[in-house]
Amino acid sequence: MTGKERIKKAFRFEKTDKTPWVPFVGVHGAHLTGMDAESYLKSSEAIVKGVSKAIELYKPDGIPVSFDLQAEAEALGCKLKWAADNPPAVVSHPLEEGTSAGQLPGFSKDAGRIPVFLEACRKLRREHPDIALYGLVTGPFTLALHLAGTNIFMQMMEAPDEVMKLMEFCNGVSKKMASWYIQNGCDVIAVVDPMTSQIDPVSFESFVSPPAVELFDQVRNEGALGSFFVCGFAQQNIEAMCRCRPDNISIDENIPLSYVKDVASSLNVSFGGNLKLTSVLSMGSLRDVELHTLETLDQGGEKGFIMAPGCDLVMDTPAENLVAVGRVLSDSYHREFLRTLEAADTGTGKADLSGHWKDEKVVIDIITLDSSSCAPCQYMVEAVETAANKFGNKVICNEYSIKSKEGISMMNALGVKNVPVTVLDGDIRFISRIPPQAEIDSVIREKLVAKKLI
Repeated sequence: MTGKERIKKAFRFEKTDKTPWVPFVGVHGAHLTGMDAESYLKSSEAIVKGVSKAIELYKPDGIPVSFDLQAEAEALGCKLKWAADNPPAVVSHPLEEGTSAGQLPGFSKDAGRIPVFLEACRKLRREHPDIALYGLVTGPFTLALHLAGTNIFMQMMEAPDEVMKLMEFCNGVSKKMASWYIQNGCDVIAVVDPMTSQIDPVSFESFVSPPAVELFDQVRNEGALGSFFVCGFAQQNIEAMCRCRPDNISIDENIPLSYVKDVASSLNVSFGGNLKLTSVLSMGSLRDVELHTLETLDQGGEKGFIMAPGCDLVMDTPAENLVAVGRVLSDSYHREFLRTLEAADTGTGKADLSGHWKDEKVVIDIITLDSSSCAPCQYMVEAVETAANKFGNKVICNEYSIKSKEGISMMNALGVKNVPVTVLDGDIRFISRIPPQAEIDSVIREKLVAKKLI
């Protein structure tokens, strides 16, 4: 059975000879080829080389052509900030600056880096006919955030009709991108919309569901499979995601796989995830990875489940850790051996918080995956820092990325279970949710008043 056949069977809830494996290789492909992220994501030749190396090493059943949720935004006029070891970050929002959607640059196959990804898709299709190629499309809501900035959260309450028009525009972009990927050889269209983790079910069903249903219906009509991909604590929206008629949903470690399995299976939607991206795949030992893969495999079951990391791989994830995932999936003897072992402790304890709090200041700690590469993290940090700046030096803002051991130890010390999260003087307040500026202002002011600083 080829990887492509295995993926298609799993999407249809048919039993496969082994659980399909889809490593979400983005800039990790640059690591495999000794390049920086910017050079890699600007070259179809480099992408083909990186993805091909990942296929050689990890023996996947499916793999994305690329993982860059800023490409569509860039083509529409958003400015990017590039990094050596992460995908770029959006740093300007045209619609926030007075531009209307009708004034944005035209979105075509020739815009921005779109030709780079489509050329890579064509080459990978020719070179790897038995692998299921995933075309990753920026979801309409995340694209809307890129274009309009965090003001969209207030606009959802004050000008819902305008937000819906923007969603229709962004969905048109997503539809075009999906069609181009299908035409160039992709088997699966993954609509990656991480910012939907930041809204409640009513908002999701009002603003996200209508365009998402249209998008997945189009993907199906064009002969491809559709996956709805969300990062962050989006448990409240899992059922709504499934009702958008994708063939599959994919989630990260913030949501229990058992919960997703129950909800998705009941609606005949396959599901994928949720290997721990940093604490295990990136920083864990081989034994950590093997035992975690086995645990995830047992939770996912034998039908309708795709083994995958929760998001795009950290750039310098050790190759041997990803090889280990494939070994667990393909070697039944090794799985039996692992079942006799107990999971090893990673050794990451709790940070020492003595002296961390200040009588004369409010200390805000933002626990993130990494605001330079994770859109929900980026916009939470921006929103909190914007509010904090109004109070001058009376407020200290710290970001702790759980890509580092320091970040994980702070996460453990503060009792945080999900990311991104904002903690004010030890008080966990905004869990995977970006509130309006007025609400952030109010909470900061509450803390300042309690300390008699205002």
